[in-house]
Amino acid sequence: MTSTAPAVVARGLIKTYGKTRALDGFDLTVARGAVCALLGPNGAGKTTAVRILTTLLRPDGGSAEVAGIDVATEPALVRTRIGMIGQQTTVDDILTGRENLLLWCRLYHLSQREARTRSDQLLEHFGLTEAGDKQAKHYSGGMRRRLDLAASFVLTPQVLFLDEPTTGLDPRNRNEVWSALRGVVALGTTVLMTTQYLDEADQLADQVVVIDHGRVIADGPGRAQSHDRRGSDRCRAPGRGRSVQGRRDRRSGSRCGCRGRGPAAPGERSSSASGVGAQRGDPKPGGGPDRRRGREPAPANPRRGVPAVDRPTCR
Repeated sequence: MTSTAPAVVARGLIKTYGKTRALDGFDLTVARGAVCALLGPNGAGKTTAVRILTTLLRPDGGSAEVAGIDVATEPALVRTRIGMIGQQTTVDDILTGRENLLLWCRLYHLSQREARTRSDQLLEHFGLTEAGDKQAKHYSGGMRRRLDLAASFVLTPQVLFLDEPTTGLDPRNRNEVWSALRGVVALGTTVLMTTQYLDEADQLADQVVVIDHGRVIADGPGRAQSHDRRGSDRCRAPGRGRSVQGRRDRRSGSRCGCRGRGPAAPGERSSSASGVGAQRGDPKPGGGPDRRRGREPAPANPRRGVPAVDRPTCR
């Protein structure tokens, strides 16, 4: 896969179960190094799409490529380039966290010495060093998910697929998983995740895709991307040359229901949900600064990221 080629491409995927069409012309393109969130209601076709892209199902029509490899003609080669985490964790409760990782390393044919080294690297990277010698049955939900992520990174995949990774977790454990995923993205891995949580897509995704009845009905930049594109407030409809404008949000004034306009230009009245109306110190409609408070505008609070971690070596 070249540096400019998309990491994931799906063209007109079709999958039927009897009279039910789980996928009905599913199209998707995910750029290399991006985080794509696939949103949709239950039964929309999210899991079916992921299972086809990870070679667990064969499509009835259409084509798909992952890391530049056709999933139908070369599934074994695709599996060497990807990682997959399903809705249920694959952690062995009887084993410790370290023993779980050693098992996965040996299954990938690493030597005993390489497996020990790699397990230590993964435990440190995913914040599980102190709990590494505890049985997994004593782990919290967030810790079990992080151990799942660590196991999927034994060979550092080019593309990581996550099927509703935080379903059933409480807010604290969800935040732990989000932090771990940001660390994964810092390593340069492309992430395609399905989710039912809008806030999860808002926190993590560069690209948000909405699917319903087996088709993509909206595809646009996520919050991180829209903040980089000041004034970009539209989502592209798949297969059309025009943009789709959703209902204007009454609180944020955005034209798309999934994101706002981004930072206001200098001197422009802000209409964001966090501060409806004029900002402190902004010009009033009648001219002159707002002297009711006599204070300067409050500085913006930058988003907190996860420190970059050196990419560990692997086979």
